[in-house]
Amino acid sequence: MIKKKSRDEIKHMRHAGHIVALVHKAMKENLHAGMSTKDLDDIAMDVIKSNRAIPTFLGYNGFPACICTSINENVVHGIPSKDEILQEGDIIAIDVGATYGGMVGDSAWSYAVGEISEEKQRLMRVTEESLFAGIKQMRAGNTLDDISKAIEAVAVREKMGIVRQYGGHGVGHTMHEEPFLYNYSVGNHTPIKAGYVIAIEPMLNLGGDDVEVLSNDWTVRTVDRKPSAHFEHTVLATDGEPELMTTIHEEFL
Repeated sequence: MIKKKSRDEIKHMRHAGHIVALVHKAMKENLHAGMSTKDLDDIAMDVIKSNRAIPTFLGYNGFPACICTSINENVVHGIPSKDEILQEGDIIAIDVGATYGGMVGDSAWSYAVGEISEEKQRLMRVTEESLFAGIKQMRAGNTLDDISKAIEAVAVREKMGIVRQYGGHGVGHTMHEEPFLYNYSVGNHTPIKAGYVIAIEPMLNLGGDDVEVLSNDWTVRTVDRKPSAHFEHTVLATDGEPELMTTIHEEFL
């Protein structure tokens, strides 16, 4: 059952989303070749803690870090490590969750490490485009499948692989709430109502759709080893335009 969020819940989610956006700001400003993914995790932890929030991912089903760091062919759920060093030409998807006032904000973004190939640039550009195509459909009166179809249409047009085992989700008191949101059409005509909050998160690949989970039981990788990109915002449906929760909000600065 999908639950509408109250005014107070939305306020806390907006604040949590603001903190997540501050983490992404710090990632963009500090990320460079030669640093480890553990360095990024330490920066994220500092931002979250200094803003009196809780790192949502840490300990979630045993996950051992504050953020997920997934490089190149790794799709999602990469575990930060001091031994994993960023190289010029890499792309990295960084997924961040923060809990504030008992409510969760969740957002992922893909970043270039220095100069990257035209193929990787295109992958990132198309995946981000598919995210915002989906967000445009997150409005009262539409259905969940309207979001899924919009994401799929961009991927199909650009001949990108679609990660099918993972997708968006409701978010609120916990990181994963109903509904599950596919990044391709499955005919889910559940209506969207004002007050629904969903993390919309397309994951697209330069190659095929197929992915596999590594032996650490977390990191998901493309089977063909082609690069993957991941973009995500937590989005509130209103009676008007969708609201991005995971952006920097002036009221909390």
